[in-house]
Amino acid sequence: MGRIYLGVYQMNLAGCEAVVHEPHTIILKKNLVTLIGFVVNDFWLHAVNLFSVSGNRVYLADNLPVLRSLADESVQLIYIDPPFNTGREQERTTRTSRVSDSGSVGFAGKRYEQIVQSALRYDDSFTDYWEFLEPRLIEAKRLLTTTGTLYLHLDYREAHYAKVLLDGIFGRESFLNEIIWAYDYGGKSKSRWPAKHDTILVYVKDPKNYYFDSISVDREPYMAPGLVTKEKAELGKLPTDVWWHTIVSPTGKEKTGYPTQKPEGILRRIIQASSKEQDMVLDFFAGSGTTGVVAGELGRNFTLVDSSHDALNTITERLSSRGLLFETLEK
Repeated sequence: MGRIYLGVYQMNLAGCEAVVHEPHTIILKKNLVTLIGFVVNDFWLHAVNLFSVSGNRVYLADNLPVLRSLADESVQLIYIDPPFNTGREQERTTRTSRVSDSGSVGFAGKRYEQIVQSALRYDDSFTDYWEFLEPRLIEAKRLLTTTGTLYLHLDYREAHYAKVLLDGIFGRESFLNEIIWAYDYGGKSKSRWPAKHDTILVYVKDPKNYYFDSISVDREPYMAPGLVTKEKAELGKLPTDVWWHTIVSPTGKEKTGYPTQKPEGILRRIIQASSKEQDMVLDFFAGSGTTGVVAGELGRNFTLVDSSHDALNTITERLSSRGLLFETLEK
């Protein structure tokens, strides 16, 4: 059974003037009539909203069975940020690790033993990472509409393997972009060039008929505004395939405390470019729920899937705090 979160504000009638009954007549005092008008208007506003976004769903489940249960070509945009195959657990608190003969097997065949000092984490060390990911990407292609787009967000360690895999699933002609998300935060190596970027691979279902809206995307300031007209400088420029954007600040308002949380600005740009209002957006490694939050606030419908109870708790709290409607289901 699912639970529906309506996100409708409650009206407090305490202290309002009462209806005064007289023989054969009912007198409604002026301010009460006004209040009733507000209540009726609020009801219809949220009733319309309920019918328009009641398809929003949050699944607590293994994502593969959920994907297989969804209809063909029912999703306009898929964004996924699968756990990077680093052979370690993702979490923000202090941890120690060492190579050992025991522990889980990473993609490169090394074994790691983790001493984890936080309960808020998930294990991303799969015995065969690509055996895990490939059937989910095949389902992703099936679910996309003919104008749909997949954004696969990966660590630099896996991006090149993923490119080969996706070329095989979608076809090389369906490759649209390799987006580099660059940031400058955290520790920096002194023995090599510090790794300060993630890779987002972008594939379309039909390279001759995909949706891309460059008008609606948030613009960036020109680096040399004096070299363009005043009008262009005020409008800003369309982002390139290199996005400079800070990570979620550990002390910022966006922070949920969930490991690997991605900033809303990154998802906003993706959703604005590759979907329209009322389109369905899918994230089946939902994590902290950023995709659903941004999709809902931009007027898109969303389906989120995650197998973690920590993720579910974070997602439902975030969506509810934004007044977004959704249903939770377990499979």
